[in-house]
Amino acid sequence: MTNRPVVAGVDGSVSALHAVRWAAKEAVRREKPLRLVHACFVPPKPPHVPVALPREYGEALIEQGHEWLAEAATAARSVDDRVEVDTDLRVGAAAETLTTASAEADLVVLGSRGLGGFSGLLVGSVSVALAHHGQCPVVVVRGRTPESAPPETGPIVVGVDNSANCDAALDFAFASAAALEVPLLAVHTWNDLSLEHGWPVMPMQLDYTRIGEDEERGLTAHLTAWREKYPEVRLVERSVRDRPVRGLLKAAEGAQLLVVGSHGRGGFAGMCLGSTSQSLLHHSTCPVAVLRPDTSR
Repeated sequence: MTNRPVVAGVDGSVSALHAVRWAAKEAVRREKPLRLVHACFVPPKPPHVPVALPREYGEALIEQGHEWLAEAATAARSVDDRVEVDTDLRVGAAAETLTTASAEADLVVLGSRGLGGFSGLLVGSVSVALAHHGQCPVVVVRGRTPESAPPETGPIVVGVDNSANCDAALDFAFASAAALEVPLLAVHTWNDLSLEHGWPVMPMQLDYTRIGEDEERGLTAHLTAWREKYPEVRLVERSVRDRPVRGLLKAAEGAQLLVVGSHGRGGFAGMCLGSTSQSLLHHSTCPVAVLRPDTSR
């Protein structure tokens, strides 16, 4: 499919509307349609009662879902009237619905705190399911608080672990930086203290100066192909001795987007571990794009 839409999850929350507006800008930039999806979980019919209810509970949920979709469509068009918007209400659970939608999407965008179908987004349900099972890149739109709009200025930050597991994240980050004409900060954390904890009885001290120099050279070498492909991108390389989550959160202060992979090598590099990406979804102050190795668009 050459015209895969940008999909945004809608659930009536302020956070979801921030995600819709972010997705609308991205859809226009990518020259893609925007599809607004609401997952409406309709419970089984209640047991028989002797008094007729004024209306079906499921019908009320579906009607509310259509209202939320209409509100989201208005918000999307307010960002840029060029955006092509369609709405899609599906009956089912949010995680399964969005995972299915991701198979036909160029990108899936979610809010950081939801209601209804997307309730508890960052508590391990929908976002984790999409990060692990989504079939396209996934962006969780965050600001400094759950109700805050995401930042619109600043560089893009990408986590690098010097392995092929982060190549999809690099593709996404470089392409985004080139399109937005902003700097790209490539961050490599080369030590999360696992070396010290893993060798408690070794009668020797690790040479962190030499290790750091080796990791810097590895980072530069790994970025060579992207540097040549995107010569217009102002690239800043940063190799730091730190825990992955802490190092990336510090680097992303003031950024407009943080890009990470969903899996990594663990141990020494550990930049794209699932635990790292999940922690960033909880604590980042800017949108987080999570890419599995096979989901680059």
